[in-house]
Amino acid sequence: MGLPATLAAGPPFPRGDLAVSSITCDSRSAEPGSLFVAIPGVDRDGHQYIPDALRRGAAAVVGQRPASEVPGIGELPYLQVRDSREALAWLSAAWHGFPARQMGVVGVTGTDGKTTTVRLIASILQAAGHAVGWISTVDARIGDGLVDTGFHTTTPDAPDVQRLLSQMVAAGTRYAVVEATSHGLAQHRVTACEFDVAVVTNVTREHLDYHHTFEEYRAAKGLLFEGLGGSYRKASTPKGAVLNADDPSYEYLREHASAPCLTYGVDQPAEVSATALRLAPGGIEFQVEAPSGTFSVSSPLPGRFNVYNVLAAITACLTQGVAPQAMVEGIRSVTGVAGRMERIDMGQDYTVLIDFAHTPNALENALRTVRQLTRGKVLVVFGCAGLRDPTKRRPMGEVAARLADYSFLTAEDPRTEDVNTIIAEIADGCRAVGGQEGRDYWRVADRQEAINQAISMARTGDLVIVTGKGHEQSMCFGTTEYPWSDHEAARYALCSRLALGH
Repeated sequence: MGLPATLAAGPPFPRGDLAVSSITCDSRSAEPGSLFVAIPGVDRDGHQYIPDALRRGAAAVVGQRPASEVPGIGELPYLQVRDSREALAWLSAAWHGFPARQMGVVGVTGTDGKTTTVRLIASILQAAGHAVGWISTVDARIGDGLVDTGFHTTTPDAPDVQRLLSQMVAAGTRYAVVEATSHGLAQHRVTACEFDVAVVTNVTREHLDYHHTFEEYRAAKGLLFEGLGGSYRKASTPKGAVLNADDPSYEYLREHASAPCLTYGVDQPAEVSATALRLAPGGIEFQVEAPSGTFSVSSPLPGRFNVYNVLAAITACLTQGVAPQAMVEGIRSVTGVAGRMERIDMGQDYTVLIDFAHTPNALENALRTVRQLTRGKVLVVFGCAGLRDPTKRRPMGEVAARLADYSFLTAEDPRTEDVNTIIAEIADGCRAVGGQEGRDYWRVADRQEAINQAISMARTGDLVIVTGKGHEQSMCFGTTEYPWSDHEAARYALCSRLALGH
């Protein structure tokens, strides 16, 4: 079946051929001949839906419970495994002919900067003459086309990841660059991706609602590096672990890496480092000191944090023997990423940016960067998500009050939490560093209205940055995802103001 022997937790399937028409973990998608994988969830247990899958024609079932505890299984083939999610990933890979074994695969993890680093790596590899695809939380590149990877999601589920990799193989792809979130790693969404190179951007506190502790969160990131040694070996693709020497995660990840390590950094000694650093409104320039030599790079991406993203991409491509000239060309050609410091320009005499920053570290990096882009005031619109790590709310308020002139605290996927309660926690952080409501910050629960007010207050030369949603196309209230775009909201606010002539 394509499953590692270590996954089995019970008797094997009965001998004989089993014709399978599809693999699914959603009983509603089961059909005659389906293999149904029962996955225990947070709110619902997939084992409860086995009878429904069987009624729809499922021919076999994979699950974590002993067969004696499985409702309605009868004499149908049933395989007990120790982890259904992991089994689903390997089954999906086998279904598509193990596509990751037919390409070089680079995985990128970290708290911030993953999507940008994915794009930079892909661009460098393309400049080196390789056919490249990617899977990120924004989109996937298959051949010459782009595919939306989700309405409002993190790493796609394992069946979708393997399907996308299979399509890349069919398109003649040489390298796939895959964004590997902590959820994607912990939930086995990127298992069976047979990574050759693992890259980390940074590791700061995030997603503690799911991982509970920072140590668990960091350990999830470490899975990418631990898995390198056991993944499928491809003769033409060297393995390597790319680590940020300036990040506190460095020692931990180095201990857990199961492939040769290559480091990058600015402040600490590293094999790939940046010197003669120049940060300007139009981008970044610096000298790269690497084992293969010294060369200069420039990027239109602004901010010190993008220096690290560029270094991570360069180091990843060094593991694959890419020449400096391709790195220079590839870095220069990435002019922006959707929802990452993205400018909304409708002819106004102040700057409006959309950015995905949704952690204290990312918000601080964003605000420090935009200070270099304007001599005027900095106005920030942001919130914190409901049912997600609440410990970051107060720190984000502190960051905004310290680094922005005016802050507008608003909704960002409140889900089933009260939006005003979330905003109050952020406001506590603003007050803790001397912020005064009505002078430095405002509570505006309606996100459109918050954006309207910020843009209304902006004067010539000022800068408005709307953070937290970035590329996302929905916002969650209760349990419902409603269509939403910060880009459209900003354009609406600009149109309204420009129409009024002020």
